[in-house]
Amino acid sequence: MASLVQQKFGAAADYAASAVHATGPSLARLLELIDAKPTWRHLDIATGAGHTALAFAPKVAKVTASDITPEMLQEARKLAKEHKLGNVVTVQAPADDLPFPDTSYHLVTCRLAAHHFPKPKTFVREAARVLIPGGTFALVDNVSPEDEGLAAAYNTFEKLRDPSHGRALSVDEWIRIIRDAGLKTVSVEVMDQDIAFDPWVKRMGCSGRTLARLKEMLQEEPLHGYLRPRETEDGLTFTLREAIIVARKERQG
Repeated sequence: MASLVQQKFGAAADYAASAVHATGPSLARLLELIDAKPTWRHLDIATGAGHTALAFAPKVAKVTASDITPEMLQEARKLAKEHKLGNVVTVQAPADDLPFPDTSYHLVTCRLAAHHFPKPKTFVREAARVLIPGGTFALVDNVSPEDEGLAAAYNTFEKLRDPSHGRALSVDEWIRIIRDAGLKTVSVEVMDQDIAFDPWVKRMGCSGRTLARLKEMLQEEPLHGYLRPRETEDGLTFTLREAIIVARKERQG
């Protein structure tokens, strides 16, 4: 039986066309932060429509794009073909149980997906396991504020729009999980990501009732002050916080 995440993300073409996923500022910054080498093997976990995998593909030897949703992998293959990228392969796999040998990859990335994972600690341990010593792990995800009450309100808002949303962790939580997995954090950045409300709810097929409640929540505290809703040329817009965390697996000896 398909998981809730698989059900919600079966409409892969919507994510292939999503500006946040395809060309968001966090992707450009990730490419700047990681000095990828032409000999590297790269694993992109929960690749979605493959935007991060395809962005690194011209810079490395081989990219493995993994995801639990077949429709997403099909879209990633389609986009790789359109971009004439012959070094991209796709594998259906959950983030917390990767079917790859130890020390298989020089680079492991995961962008805008980890808030769906039921076992974030296991996911990071798996990422660390498949990294070579000296390899790089890079995580990009929406993050919650450190304040527990505000974080709970924010995650409730996200889960109303998308029931497959698990929990957006705080930056400090991610740093602790990454450290406990044996990785050393080398870079942490947090940036604003402006979200146009209408396509954000359209991707999830929200009902009119849900849409109305989400708009109400944006105008109520504590979310109004945190998400800063406003009218722009794109219509109703609010601002999330995205963290970019880069870590390394230290060499032995």
